[in-house]
Amino acid sequence: VIYHSLVDAIFGALTLPDIGQVFQDTDPRWKGCDSAKFMEHAYEVMKYYGYKIGNIDVTLILERPKVASFKPRMKENIVRLLRTTEGRVNIKARTHEKMDSVGELRSLSCHVVVTLEKVVGLEDKLEQATIDLGTK
Repeated sequence: VIYHSLVDAIFGALTLPDIGQVFQDTDPRWKGCDSAKFMEHAYEVMKYYGYKIGNIDVTLILERPKVASFKPRMKENIVRLLRTTEGRVNIKARTHEKMDSVGELRSLSCHVVVTLEKVVGLEDKLEQATIDLGTK
């Protein structure tokens, strides 16, 4: 659920269609597909548009399993798949204190906030330096 939510957040930040439109569940190519493939694709799309991860904040809402012991590995996987650094990824987990469908163990929820940073290439840096020097 975290990978799917992250992909949706990245696509949303790029003002692209959601994950269900890009990877339609009616397409047999995606049946049983490892969600890491979706993350890799999201990274390539983000890179194509000239962006990189600014920050990722994940909030997982569920009663069970308790995820404290899994969080470091989850973070490592996100860092690896989106080619970012640990300092840019945060994962939190909380419960609904036995309230509603989450609290009754019938569902879980995941909220993701992603900021993207425009990748500044050498040409952009030179142009900015020229502007900063007042020579343009």
